Amino acid sequence: MRLRNIAFYAPLKPPNSPVPSGDRTMARGLMAALQDISPETAIDLASELRSWEGSGDETRQKRIMSDAKHEIEKVLEHPYAAKWQVWVTYHNYYKAPDLIGPEVSQHLGIPYVLVEASRSTKRLVGGWASFAAMAELACDLANPIFYLTERDRFALEQHKTPNQALIKLQPFLNQAKLPPLPESPPPSSTLLAVGMLRSGDKFESYRQLAEALAYLENPDWTLKIVGDGPAADEIRALYSAFDKRVTFLGLLGEEGVAQQMSNSTTLVWPGVNEAFGMVYLEAQAHGLPVIAQDRPGVRDVVAPACALTPPNDARAFANAIDDLLNNQNARKLAQGSLRSYIFQNHLRPSATALLGQQLQSLVKDAT
Repeated sequence: MRLRNIAFYAPLKPPNSPVPSGDRTMARGLMAALQDISPETAIDLASELRSWEGSGDETRQKRIMSDAKHEIEKVLEHPYAAKWQVWVTYHNYYKAPDLIGPEVSQHLGIPYVLVEASRSTKRLVGGWASFAAMAELACDLANPIFYLTERDRFALEQHKTPNQALIKLQPFLNQAKLPPLPESPPPSSTLLAVGMLRSGDKFESYRQLAEALAYLENPDWTLKIVGDGPAADEIRALYSAFDKRVTFLGLLGEEGVAQQMSNSTTLVWPGVNEAFGMVYLEAQAHGLPVIAQDRPGVRDVVAPACALTPPNDARAFANAIDDLLNNQNARKLAQGSLRSYIFQNHLRPSATALLGQQLQSLVKDAT
């Protein structure tokens, strides 16, 4: 039997959300990769219910779980539900568990698959206990689970069920080809940071980047920041001492971000608690060296030609920036290796090939 009909769900953020994020980008990329498996393949977005609850509010979690029960009934009445051969959920974890896919797939008698799932048994007590239990249940029922980072693989290995397959899927850009290189090289000391201007981990990355900039010895650098969000004023204040060296460009679309990458020489982003960071892949596809902190997830997507520095060490981060700004030849030599790294490992066709092979075998086994 050929693989023709796939149900897709992203509980953290649906792929048609108007709010940009790496999670939305990855969800869209997965749908495109699944669609590319064959001309016959149809991908149905089974639900747009967002299960994310970020504060550990048990009352709100109960309300979301109640909404999910009603949503399951609606999903089972989907006009194409009877044709679905496999259910694929992207990103199941304790703050956004899949509350729909396990029950629907069991009702329909089809394989249930997770892409990017994480286990956190320590969350089985406390404010997220109910949600964490549902995320663990989803992991227990999935086979296979595609993991994107070694950090996730470690936890999944520790708690996997008998005969459960864990399969490495490289994080990938939603494109089949590398972007063209600019006709003329950008100014030699133009730094770029791309990230939403919000509190939490993003704020901490911006804070640590600002701290590192104060240690730079190269006198010619400038920084462009792409992004916007509710913490814009606080983050702008972090950079007020640098005056005209730092330019905030606001929120840009995909083309705008790509243009800024073509007109920059180095991506500087600490990556505090990033799952992996799509922006690192995008930068390297443009031949842009990356300076980031050596953190789980981040190190999974940064090529050897880039610089990874110890976490929370602003001076080391600054030294890495200075080294790159002061060595234009090394930066030019890195360009080709970075693009080759992305082409070989992190574009959509490689993801399509792996997903197609694995999901087709599930359908074959189910016949």
